[in-house]
Amino acid sequence: MTGVTRWTGREAGLLRFAMRKTGKAFAELVGVNARQIPRWEGRGETLELSLANQAALDALLAQAEPSVQQRFAALLTERAAAENDERAEELLRRDPRASRHPGDGKLMILVEEGIYLAGAENRALWLDSYRIDVYPTTNEDYERFVRATGHQPPQHWPSGHCPANLATHPVVWVTWHDATAYARWAGKALPTAQQWEKAARGPRGRIYPWGNEPTAAK
Repeated sequence: MTGVTRWTGREAGLLRFAMRKTGKAFAELVGVNARQIPRWEGRGETLELSLANQAALDALLAQAEPSVQQRFAALLTERAAAENDERAEELLRRDPRASRHPGDGKLMILVEEGIYLAGAENRALWLDSYRIDVYPTTNEDYERFVRATGHQPPQHWPSGHCPANLATHPVVWVTWHDATAYARWAGKALPTAQQWEKAARGPRGRIYPWGNEPTAAK
C-alpha cells in the first residue's frame, strides 16, 4: 500500500491498533522504549515523530500482512471521515457558537446564559453560559484516553482493545468515575444535571428538540 506522508502519534497508534499489538510489543517492533508509545498516542497528531522513527514505521507498514495494511487504511479513512464530518463542518461554518475543543478536537457548542424551564414543573432557572459536546464520546475517542493514561478499558473490548467495527460508536460500559477521568484528561468537565437538561430541552423546556408533539417523521 502507499506509505504515510507524515507519521505522527495518531498514525502510529492506528498502525499499532491495526496490528493488534500491545504497546510493549509494538515498541519492540519499532525499536523504541515501551514508555514512548503511550506518549505518542496521547499527543496524537501534535507530535511529529523523528525521521528514524518514521523510517522504522515505513518499514513496518511495508512488511505487514495485507490484512494489517487493509485495516490500517480503513482506520485512516474512518478517522479522516470523522474529522471532516459534513454535519460538523456545516455547523462550524454557519454557527458562530460552534468550535473545536483544543484538547480532544471534538465539536462543541456554546449554550448561552439565561433562563430555561426545568423539571416536570417547568420552573424558571438561570444558568451561566457553558460549552457542551455536540456528539457523544466514541470508542475511538475513549481509546486515545486509555492508551495515554493506562486507564482500565471497557469490559467488552477484546483483550482491552477497541473493536475496529465499533470505533465510531458511542462508548459504553463506563462508570461515572470513568467518564469523569476522561473529561479531566480532555481538559473538560461532565455537565451538571441542569446543564444537561438545558442543552437537551432548550430554554423553553420542550419535550422534543422540535417541539412538544411527536411527528410521524420523528
